[in-house]
Amino acid sequence: MLPPTSAEQFVERLEALSSPEHARGYLGYFKTGEGEYGEGDVFLGVGMGQVFALAKEAIGMPLHEVEKLLESPIHEVHVGAVSIMDAQARRKKTPPEQRKALFELYLRRHDRINNWDLVDRAAPFVVGAYLFDKPRDILYQLARSQNLWERRTAIVSTDYFIRQGDVADTFAIAALLLDDDQDLIHKAVGGWLRAAGKKDRPQLLRFLDAHAARMPRVALRYAIEHLDQAQRDQYLQMKRTTGG
Repeated sequence: MLPPTSAEQFVERLEALSSPEHARGYLGYFKTGEGEYGEGDVFLGVGMGQVFALAKEAIGMPLHEVEKLLESPIHEVHVGAVSIMDAQARRKKTPPEQRKALFELYLRRHDRINNWDLVDRAAPFVVGAYLFDKPRDILYQLARSQNLWERRTAIVSTDYFIRQGDVADTFAIAALLLDDDQDLIHKAVGGWLRAAGKKDRPQLLRFLDAHAARMPRVALRYAIEHLDQAQRDQYLQMKRTTGG
């Protein structure tokens, strides 16, 4: 079977893989319902492994067709779109102008990158890798956004920097997000602090010395997960003494 090169072909291939049972399971897993997380998606019930495999086949899809996928109300189609973008951004032979176009598409259509899995799938390479050798002011703008998913993009994009041993922006953006009121930001902050701490343990400890007492509990627990027991107890005690 030929790789899908259009949004229509991609959706047709996904529909052939759909399962009502899978769809019901996804409803309880992904936070896309109306309310604090915004307008909800609908689900075909296609396994994520199948979506990723199809996206890999469709790596050559033009970006105007990828944007059509982003406009779909179907969550697996969104996942396919950001997975194609991620695959193109990771591909070594992708030219600089295409990387720029991917970055611009991500930001321009952030209204459709509206769930944690979509951000986490694409932000590290589509956004982070593009910005690695460029000014990173946009991440600080996103960290101050009213939009939950833009704030998550700000911290998750630093994943690429961490891979290169560059952790300064992770700690700086985490500090900006410490007072966020959303659990999905708390988890992201803690998770990426933990990752940065693997590269630079002293800087993580300095961050925790300064901020542990006011960090959301889930962020703190994620951040200290790889410390030894005595250190974990120390930082949790700092949190307890503040009544948190």
